[in-house]
Amino acid sequence: MKAGSKLKSVTCDTEVMVIRASDVVVECGGAPMVDVRPDARVAINPSFAEGTKIGKRYVNADDTIELLCTKGGAGSLSIAGVALHPKDAKPLPSSD
Repeated sequence: MKAGSKLKSVTCDTEVMVIRASDVVVECGGAPMVDVRPDARVAINPSFAEGTKIGKRYVNADDTIELLCTKGGAGSLSIAGVALHPKDAKPLPSSD
């Protein structure tokens, strides 16, 4: 996986763009994401069904992986069974 790659979920409508990457397999809804979505969908694992939101960036705990959600869906993003979480927004500087 490299920066700029686009991945699609096989469980739902989720699509992401890789912003920061390493050699890992990104999952959505409990199934690995792919470059080209297949015609048939796989069932979402209920443990990974919290959904994704368009425009949000998702990161892992040590902030080495960053994904931008370009199309939201019902599945949650994870790596090796560990859920990714939305990245917190940076506070804007004071206007004083």
